[in-house]
Amino acid sequence: MADDSIAVVDLDRCQPDRCSYECSNYCPPNRTGKECITLRGEDADVGEPDQIHISEEICLGETCGICVEKCPFDAIEIINLPSELEEDPVHRYGDNAFALYGLPVPEPGSVTGILGPNGIGKTTAVRALAGEMIPNLGQWSEEANWDAVLDRYRGSELQNYIRRVMDGDVTVARKPQYVDQIPKQFDGNTRQLLERTDERGALDELVDRLSIRAVLDQNIDNLSGGELQRVALAATLARDADFYFLDEITPYLDIGQRVTAARLIQELAEDGDRSMLVVEHDLAVLDLLADTLHVAYGEPGAYGVVTSPKSTKNGINEYLNGYLNNENMRIRPSAIEFEEHAPRESAKGTPLLDYPDLEHSYGEGEFSLSVEGGTIYHSEVLGIVGPNGIGKSTLAQLFTGDLEPDNGELDFLVDIAYKPQYIQIDQPMRVDTFLSSITDDFGSSYWNTEVAQPLQLERIMEQQLTDLSGGERQRVAIAACLSEDADLYLLDEPSAHLDVEQRVRATSAIRRYAENHDATVMVIDHDIYMIDLLADRLMVFDGEPAVEGHASTPQEMRAGMNDFLADLEVTFRRDERTGRPRINKPGSQLDRKQKREGEYYYAP
Repeated sequence: MADDSIAVVDLDRCQPDRCSYECSNYCPPNRTGKECITLRGEDADVGEPDQIHISEEICLGETCGICVEKCPFDAIEIINLPSELEEDPVHRYGDNAFALYGLPVPEPGSVTGILGPNGIGKTTAVRALAGEMIPNLGQWSEEANWDAVLDRYRGSELQNYIRRVMDGDVTVARKPQYVDQIPKQFDGNTRQLLERTDERGALDELVDRLSIRAVLDQNIDNLSGGELQRVALAATLARDADFYFLDEITPYLDIGQRVTAARLIQELAEDGDRSMLVVEHDLAVLDLLADTLHVAYGEPGAYGVVTSPKSTKNGINEYLNGYLNNENMRIRPSAIEFEEHAPRESAKGTPLLDYPDLEHSYGEGEFSLSVEGGTIYHSEVLGIVGPNGIGKSTLAQLFTGDLEPDNGELDFLVDIAYKPQYIQIDQPMRVDTFLSSITDDFGSSYWNTEVAQPLQLERIMEQQLTDLSGGERQRVAIAACLSEDADLYLLDEPSAHLDVEQRVRATSAIRRYAENHDATVMVIDHDIYMIDLLADRLMVFDGEPAVEGHASTPQEMRAGMNDFLADLEVTFRRDERTGRPRINKPGSQLDRKQKREGEYYYAP
């Protein structure tokens, strides 16, 4: 195989007891007597003895690809690496295993962002930067040592940082990606968790800035996703560390909370020589937050490349365009484009349903919601926006019949498919078995084209639901919702834990489904990029979180976003090159100008 190619065997998918070693039997080098695809044997460091190993020295590379086609479990990838990769990997996990090329550069006193797909090596990079593992520079069969790593990066921006890691002078604070796992790891209340991490004496300020004082005495397992996210962020930022790694700060947070979190992180970075490394998929928040940006690309689960640092604006624009200028690398066949949105012609065609003014209260002194009546049309996508704790999920449950209104009557006869905000999966069932139980169309060319392919479900079909990551669960839940035979599809926070590519694919799948099936979709989400690409009209919620909420009648996009953002005192502009939404820096000249003109959602 050429030096710019690698072979990857997914050991979780390689099932020799269920195949006839088609990969080995049909391999051209094997058929000429060479040992290209062999068994790992009893001495294998990883994997089972009867699983396969591919010799990268003998393999003919991607131009052959016969083993990839013949494997019945899609366990093999033969990949041509970008020709621009002139060095060996920073780290490779073993024979036919994942390889990482490049490391991000944490800068003291600044926020460094990483933008890229899930499964591309971001966690591997962080473990190396935290000193939790020594990169083996691709020599997995040899003992790794820091001196070799230092030699590799001598004269680069990373040299001084690696020297500090070698000397044990770097302390690390890390916020986990999946905050919903925290209750499984900690038994106690919020106050007890936070007091364990308060090393800077800043806890009181963090509690107030993140608005979590009301939950200090609540048990961790009773917190919502948004509360858990803010508690996890407070616990991380309260530590006194040199290097902070923050893995996805926005899931379950509303836009106001996201901006607050971004400001906190920036302030802490500026206070001393602290390095902040943030992995984030909300591009508007990443744009506001990061001083510099590394783009990560490659093949998830196979190899990842971390670019040299770019300006945040250029890095995001190049990522959306699908072409990295300095690297001369195309990472996507087409650009992600944003346009000024107006309702489609069908959006105000035939009404699907009319609903009256509604009211619902959870009891005296508890949260109450009032809803202005309105009309929802066939084949439109209705975005629902508003702060957390304001009643958006309550409205969803009123529509689905899980809650009864105290005033007003919902008697429309429509079938509703519902994806809830928090996905609880505890069924010991395979993904394909689960989805086939929902629709008779499962596996058809129509279903594969409309649902499975856009949501990238092919490679997880044989996995157990309980083994899925947060992003995989989200994609399966979206697929399950769209697979139902319904008139109205109601999705609550479909963007959570999806990377940028997955969000764009999910957005495309949802919009196309509405258009092709004369179906109506309601989407509750906090990701402005997703709402911008997806929605025709908006329903805006305001009020006092956890006390009372009010939902407006659906309105046009600009009017709705102006109402929503004015309440949060956040303004957006469009990037002059890509048209993407960008948050204006608070107090900037453009921010003040748009507020004076009442145009919070882009100046017309």
